[in-house]
Amino acid sequence: MIRFRLSELIADKQFREGRRITLIEIAAATGINRMTLSRMLNTKGYNTVTDNLDRLCQYFGCQVGELAVHIADEGRSDTDS
Repeated sequence: MIRFRLSELIADKQFREGRRITLIEIAAATGINRMTLSRMLNTKGYNTVTDNLDRLCQYFGCQVGELAVHIADEGRSDTDS
């Protein structure tokens, strides 16, 4: 499963800039719907399009590997389909 590290990136940006960053602000800057951002933050296994990943990488100044990580599903091997 893919896990988005959005909350960590928001926290890092807030610390660097010394201010609070809201999902509304990120939505306005990236063009990604606020509900999509909320789902990425709160819904386990949420799927999104690569365009959203690209926009978030531009906003946070990061690589895709810093935004999303693969977490192995418990009880499932990599060979299961």
